[in-house]
Amino acid sequence: MRPPPWLSSAVRAGFLVLAVALLLAYLWDNREGAADAVRAIGAGYTVASLAAVLVGLLASMSVWRALLADLGAELSLRAAFHVFFFGQLGKYVPGSVFAVAAQMELGRAQGASRSRVATASLLFMGVGLAVGLLGAAATLPLTSPDAVRQFAWALLVLPVGLAVLAPPVLTRVVGLFLRLLRRPPLERPLTARRVGAATGWALVMWLAYGLHLWLLVRPQGADAGGDLLLATGGYALAWTAGFLFVIAPAGAGVREVALVAALAPVVDRPAALAVALLSRVLMTLGDLVLGAGGAAVRPRNGHGARRSGAGVSSVTAVKQLGKAADA
Repeated sequence: MRPPPWLSSAVRAGFLVLAVALLLAYLWDNREGAADAVRAIGAGYTVASLAAVLVGLLASMSVWRALLADLGAELSLRAAFHVFFFGQLGKYVPGSVFAVAAQMELGRAQGASRSRVATASLLFMGVGLAVGLLGAAATLPLTSPDAVRQFAWALLVLPVGLAVLAPPVLTRVVGLFLRLLRRPPLERPLTARRVGAATGWALVMWLAYGLHLWLLVRPQGADAGGDLLLATGGYALAWTAGFLFVIAPAGAGVREVALVAALAPVVDRPAALAVALLSRVLMTLGDLVLGAGGAAVRPRNGHGARRSGAGVSSVTAVKQLGKAADA
């Protein structure tokens, strides 16, 4: 028996209130350090950095949307915005799995099966990880070799990530994942066009994130060219290290340590710590702004996807994606 409409609305409202409350609590706890960093960096650079964060987050949605479409569920732009960003607020609810679980339920309401949404979330993390590692490996040896030596363990997964970006390999990986979970196989192989589009959007995402970091270090003497490469590779390495260090929830602490190490050639440690804190606060603000926007633009249920179907069970997929939900 399907739950009454009012119950679904109440659950969505409760989820939004809880996630936003926890998100605002984080911002409040870090208000003094962030305010000091803004005064040191300047309001103009901070606002520009936030704009770059928003561009990066929008590009991340496009990565996920392209992969979901290749799995057979093509969401409209409005529906993808709603499902991805409203669901992303679940990162701030303790328990690690709520972002993916929320996206699965929101996607189902738009006509995409839970299984396809869960699989797309897994692929989204894999593609983002591979492209980010590639960027870090290409830029940091020239700009911050100490950071590469300190976090070389994170780069060890780069060959696997690059192999997975090949559509035939990615199709086999997804197929194996589905067989292990005893779920129906993919209806068709993943395509070079969609995977290539997702990879391109992931590159845009990392460049935007690098720009947001560079804008925070620019007032402290960073040059206009080489240090943009350092910021892009440094942020990608920091995010990857936090994601792979599974002991720390959402990479807490690890991401900041990696970021300070990467920025060592251009700013001193106190300034790098301030930049790392302000970067985390701006990313949180970006999630809040786009998450609230996603909640506001909800399409009518069932009108967001062209196709949907079976795949990974929702409970199993949430367990598999628990770490991915917080990264």
